[in-house]
Amino acid sequence: MAPGESVEVRGTDRHLGLHLTTWARRQGHRVVGLTVTKGGASGARWQASERAGVPGPTVWEKAPRRWGLAARGALVEAGGPDLSVADLDSKAAVWSDLAPRLYAQAAAAQWDPATAIDWSISPALPDEVEAAVVQVMTYLIENEQAALMVPARFLGRIHPHYREVAQLLAVQTADEARHIEVFTRRALLVSGQLGVSGAGGRASLQSLLDETDFSIASFLLSVLGEGTFLHLLSFLERYAPDVVTAQVCHLALQDEARHVAFGLGHLEEQLRVEPALRPRLRMAMERRHDALASTSGLNDEVFDALVVLAARGWTPDAIGVGHDAVQRLQVDMDEGRRRRLTRLGFSPQEAAELSALHTRNFM
Repeated sequence: MAPGESVEVRGTDRHLGLHLTTWARRQGHRVVGLTVTKGGASGARWQASERAGVPGPTVWEKAPRRWGLAARGALVEAGGPDLSVADLDSKAAVWSDLAPRLYAQAAAAQWDPATAIDWSISPALPDEVEAAVVQVMTYLIENEQAALMVPARFLGRIHPHYREVAQLLAVQTADEARHIEVFTRRALLVSGQLGVSGAGGRASLQSLLDETDFSIASFLLSVLGEGTFLHLLSFLERYAPDVVTAQVCHLALQDEARHVAFGLGHLEEQLRVEPALRPRLRMAMERRHDALASTSGLNDEVFDALVVLAARGWTPDAIGVGHDAVQRLQVDMDEGRRRRLTRLGFSPQEAAELSALHTRNFM
């Protein structure tokens, strides 16, 4: 109906007729008896409206904060409040073309800690081996606490236009919450007690929490820290002395691989449009290294626990084998970091130099 056209409200009962005429007046139409004449107010309301992009996965380079919480592709009425908290409002700041696919994979791959692991199996391990498992689990819990808190801090800052990134990070925090749960349950399964927490390790993790730039935080946590943890979790699954330990490390490893994939994908795409980010990444690594220079990094208890797990025994020869395995693990971690750094455009020499600066706490 165009402005000025009229229609009669007939064929309705009295109650519905009153409802329709009341609704018409609220819409700015003129009502005389049973005749409704369309006014121009409802159309004028949308004259300054705009589409918040398109509904599909194509996103704008910059998302106006005036769109507020409107769904991508919705027709947005002018005059609403700006979404002032969403300062991560550009494609370069947060986006990766991998985000929609990784989110779909992550949503489909969620697992239940109560059923995905056979908790009925009570490991019957030598005391020193069980103590090593408990110490490693305690260390993993601490690191996963940081891996949960870092993405959670950025969730509320991401503009809803880039919703797949926010959805992916939300699932990532759920992943880390599950990891904390299963590592804790495995640690307490036999002894009922946790291991020790070193000050140097906590200082290393605190430096991740202090980073306020989304891309740099993704670089330090996902590309370097969680990337290094892929090797650690694979090592723990391989040398796990019992089924439950192997299961929790295997499940966590699958989740962490997605986290690393998004961090790498985001930074690769951002660096293509913003090459100046690369020296900022290097400076962030150097700054973190300098800040942690006086700390001990990986505490001796964790290192010794890894040796015991790889040794699968307590004889001098077995301990020697375990020590060699942990040394190889650290070489593998270094090579993995170098590969990821070269994917981000660092030269092989730069990658080697930067990998050597990575925290001794692994994360």
